[in-house]
Formats: sequence, C-alpha cells, structure tokens
Amino acid sequence: MSGGRLRVWRWLVQDGRAALWIAAAIVGASFGSVSFAEDKNPAAEAKTEKDMKPYKQAIPNTEVSFEMVAIPGGEFLLGSPESEAKRNPDEGPQAKVKIEPFWMGKYEVTWNEYDIWSFNLDIQRRKVLNLQPTALDPKADAVTRPTKPYTDMTFGMGHDGYPAICMTQHAAKMYCVWLSEKTGQYYRLPTEAEWEYACRAGSKSAYFFGDDPAKLGEYAWHFGNSDEKYHPIGKKKPNPWGLFDIHGNVSELCLDQYDANRYATILKQGMGASPLLAVTKLYPTVARGGSWDDDPEQLRSAVRISSTPDWKQQDPQIPKSIWYFTDALQVGFRIVRPLRIPNEAERQQLNLDPEKDFKLRD
Repeated sequence: MSGGRLRVWRWLVQDGRAALWIAAAIVGASFGSVSFAEDKNPAAEAKTEKDMKPYKQAIPNTEVSFEMVAIPGGEFLLGSPESEAKRNPDEGPQAKVKIEPFWMGKYEVTWNEYDIWSFNLDIQRRKVLNLQPTALDPKADAVTRPTKPYTDMTFGMGHDGYPAICMTQHAAKMYCVWLSEKTGQYYRLPTEAEWEYACRAGSKSAYFFGDDPAKLGEYAWHFGNSDEKYHPIGKKKPNPWGLFDIHGNVSELCLDQYDANRYATILKQGMGASPLLAVTKLYPTVARGGSWDDDPEQLRSAVRISSTPDWKQQDPQIPKSIWYFTDALQVGFRIVRPLRIPNEAERQQLNLDPEKDFKLRD
C-alpha cells in the first residue's frame, strides 16, 4: 500500500458468485459529492438555530465525507391546494404544521457513503491499513449490517457519486444508527413533514421553482430526461435552501407510516412540531420526491409515495430480506440531523421498526 494510494476492499455478490472487488483511489481525489477529507467543521457543533450553518462531516477512519445544509424552523401548509394541477386525494386537506430547525443532507446518500456501512469497509480499512479504532468505533462496529446482496444493487447504472438505492426503510434506519454512533452526531431519516418543508423552501407552488413542469429539467431527473436510469448527484440546480435532487433522481424514504387520511387527522387533532406517524407495520411507508422513473407530475412537492410488497417481488429469499427492496430501483434516501436532540422516549418513537420491534416479515 505504497505510492500514496489507498486500497479499499468490498464484497459484491453477482450472478450467485462472490467476487472480491478492489478499487484504488488516489488520496485527495473526489467522486461526485464525496470529498476525501478528515477535517471537523465547527458548524456541526452549533447549539442554537442562529448558529446553524452548512457543514461537511467526515466519516471517521474513512476517506469519505458528506455535506449537511441548515434548514430554519418555521410553519407551513403541508399538502397541496385543491386547485393544484394533477393533485392526488391524499395530498389534502392542507394542514398547518410547525417544523423545528434541522440539518438535511445536501445530496441523497451515495453508494460511497452507504457501502462503508453495508460492506464493513470501515472495519476492513482499519485492518488493511493497521489503523487504530476511534473511541466511537466499538459501538459503531456493533450495529447490525446487511446480508450480502444477491446481485450488484447498482444494476449497472453507476456507483461512485451516484445515489444508493433499493434499501428498505429498516436498512436506511440502521444506516442512520451506525452513522450516529460513528460520528457522535444524531442522524435519522426525515419525517414526511420535514421532507416537504425542506423541499418547498418557503414556496407554495407545485414545485419549489413554480408551477410550470416545462422548467423541471433544470432542477430534476425524471422519466422524460433520465434515459431510464438514475444520475450522479448534484448535476441539476438546487432549491433555494441548497438541496440538490430534492425533486427526482431517486425517491427518498421517510420515517412515517403512510395513511391516505393523515392530513385530515393532523387538521382535526392538531400535532406537535414535525408530526410523525410512527410505523407499526411493514407496509405502506412513505417516500417522497419522485424519481428518474416518474413523470413530472409525480415530482411535485406534495406528492406522497407509499411502499408496497411489490418492491420486493424479485427477492429470491423466503422469508424476504429485511434489507433490500429488490424492485425499487427508483428509491433511495437523504438524512437529517435535528438541532434539538430527542429524549429517550422520542427516540423510541422515531426508531420504531416493524422488523426489529414487532418481528414482522414479508
């Protein structure tokens, strides 16, 4: 391992055969959103909303980092007005919701980040380079990781700098648990309300840039311009709060159980900040944003996507894997970090998991 080069090892299972794949990357190079740096940004330590700034977070003992954007707290109308073109019934009635300040991933989580956890690359790198674990590594190492996939989960669409796809909500949640232990900062999936609030960035139109779908190609990958595949993150224009690909590219998993009448409940009962419908069953759960495989109207800010068992239709296992949506090549996720760290009771609600807590399986 000389000559200033880093060897990264990972396992892939393709066509039923295990193959060891070796990638060499020059230290200091960059793959899409992945910057090779070990710096710590003081902005990550902000304690008040006034102090919140964007920051870059290195994943310790690796050469990968990710960026977070500060999202101010506020109130907004969740859902779409009845007058919005191509509106779906589950987008209403609109309900005023309060959102506490948080940071959100500038980009969707990439394979470069996700594979560190899913293929144990952090542990392998320490062994190969004879690196000492950090104080946080033992707890991070203890977080459960996925079984190896039965095929290359990129499906030939691209890896470095591309969004990770095909994970279940359970897998995305466990990635967040691992990342929290790894970095010492609390990360999770967004609630459905947080996601829409961040996507809108103060807008009330169908898309954050207005109502005209003809302009969508400037900001998003959708069925009309994607060549039927996902694309590297960050190649389109961001929304006013600096979030890239919030419309399109891949749909993004949220924490909530899907309920078509959810907004009526919120309107009737009133809810606290960032209301969450905690999951108690496998399906349906919420994803947002639309994808490379969707028509423009499905990328609107208010569109709600519900998971189905069909997202695992080709999974050859019995029972089906808790880690992979084998047929959801259009689904990925983005992380958030709330300014206010939740207490233990709140964390239990946020972390409720049908597979882990209720032992439910397909």
